[in-house]
Amino acid sequence: MSRYWSPALADLSPYVPGEQPRIAKLVKLNTNELPFGPSPRVLAALHDAIDERLRLYPDPESLHLRTVLAERHGLQPENVFVGNGSDEVLAHAFLAFFRQPQPLWFADITYSFYPVYCRLYGIQYRQIALDDELRFNVDAFLPAANEAASGGVLLANPNAPTGQLLPLAEIDRLARAHRQCVVLVDEAYIDFGGESAVALLNEHPNVLVVQTLSKSRGGAGLRVGWALGSAELIAGLNRVKNSFNSYPLDRLAQTAAAAALQDEAWFDEHRRIIMANREWLTEQLRQRGFTVLPSAANFIFARPPAGNAAEVAQQLRENAVLVRHFTHPERIAAWLRISIGTREECEALLGALPAHDGGDEA
Repeated sequence: MSRYWSPALADLSPYVPGEQPRIAKLVKLNTNELPFGPSPRVLAALHDAIDERLRLYPDPESLHLRTVLAERHGLQPENVFVGNGSDEVLAHAFLAFFRQPQPLWFADITYSFYPVYCRLYGIQYRQIALDDELRFNVDAFLPAANEAASGGVLLANPNAPTGQLLPLAEIDRLARAHRQCVVLVDEAYIDFGGESAVALLNEHPNVLVVQTLSKSRGGAGLRVGWALGSAELIAGLNRVKNSFNSYPLDRLAQTAAAAALQDEAWFDEHRRIIMANREWLTEQLRQRGFTVLPSAANFIFARPPAGNAAEVAQQLRENAVLVRHFTHPERIAAWLRISIGTREECEALLGALPAHDGGDEA
């Protein structure tokens, strides 16, 4: 540790993002990016936006983008917050809503940035175990009669890295049980088969929904995310943003994001391709002895027949196919998270797998 660091840094264990290697002819199935380029309307909008106006600061309120998002969801611009990727939006939400006397509740197996934010901001947290089939159990998230209220509830839906979806009725039940705090639904993957909790916003002013341009819109390189919720929650996020960085989105990102959101035909076509490839790859892996969880995301969570996930990941890498293997928590060390690519990329993955040895398929 450097002698120049603040003492708080000693206790931080930063989030480790998916690898972005430079390997020739790489089949990259480790970071859940869309395998297609963005909508042609995005590229055209960027081309038109590259001019002398880049000398000016961008709109700090991102009003045009927020208006596009509001219209898409039947909301008002004051119900929309935008930030530099959904990770920044989540970070602001942690600071705005979850520094409470009571702990924040979230699952033990979920997006691994959540405990990092808690440690960064000094937030107490409680991790509640997924069930034996790695499913989110709402009953375990309901406070007992003699139990202190939570300081917030957070769930990724579909969950990461499992891909499993919690039905909207269950999120409604969760929001009703925790009316005293914010229930944040992280919907990075909702467009690949789930129903958004945006439908609950009119009834639940404590629900905040966070989404991103990075997955279904093919805009991971643009870094645009947003939150949808009641005006009072959005005002809280703006209070944090304007105490941190008044210009989180540059001109090009705002322009490109608006264009992407307005091309519904492109969006629908390409998400359907991913969903079809997901079902095909799931079946192919199951035929090879893999256990594959039901997924509503643009990835699958799969256990090799012998449970030797680390060895399989290494063999795939040696064949220029990259997937994600998590060593922590130990409960998921036998599993691989595989992003859904093009049909050709999925076939390359299958071709690079080690031969099935007839081992344990449990």
